[in-house]
Amino acid sequence: MSRIGLSPIEIPSGVTIDVSKGNLVTVKGPKGQLTQQVDPDIALAMEDGVLNVTRPTDQKRHKSLHGLYRSLVNNMVIGVTEGFVKELELIGVGYRAENSGQLLTLVLGYSHPVMFYIPDEVKVEAKMEKGKPPIVRLESFDKQLIGQVAARIRAFRRPEPYKGKGIKFVGEEIRRKQGKTAG
Repeated sequence: MSRIGLSPIEIPSGVTIDVSKGNLVTVKGPKGQLTQQVDPDIALAMEDGVLNVTRPTDQKRHKSLHGLYRSLVNNMVIGVTEGFVKELELIGVGYRAENSGQLLTLVLGYSHPVMFYIPDEVKVEAKMEKGKPPIVRLESFDKQLIGQVAARIRAFRRPEPYKGKGIKFVGEEIRRKQGKTAG
């Protein structure tokens, strides 16, 4: 049995969930509105402020979709109430980050600055403190979008295993390699 799919989704006050025909789920909350198309085989039932996700059979396909759509709808509910935050850290000499509105400008050791436009649903803030590496803070109500934006920023300069230079998530452990040994 799917342990994730069986657990009910608690709906906090101020959040409305609308399941239309064709299993289009719309979640509205104080931070925004999200929609997700759910497979027609998966059933969504709302009762007493709790949303239950059920599957028709125990086929492998239905089992995998059961947990998937329960997690997606739960992330939508969390996103419109609390929101999600990702922080990226720039490790390297001379690496800088600054933003003007939704345009993020990164200096990453290339011959040119890297300019990246952040979607309007994501709030961006670049912090530079003396003695600490620059931090890019992303905040949004859409977990999929914020993860994709963070991955695209990280792809500009992935952390390398010898010195650890590059863009990494705050708290991420980089596996370091030994390098050359003196003979």
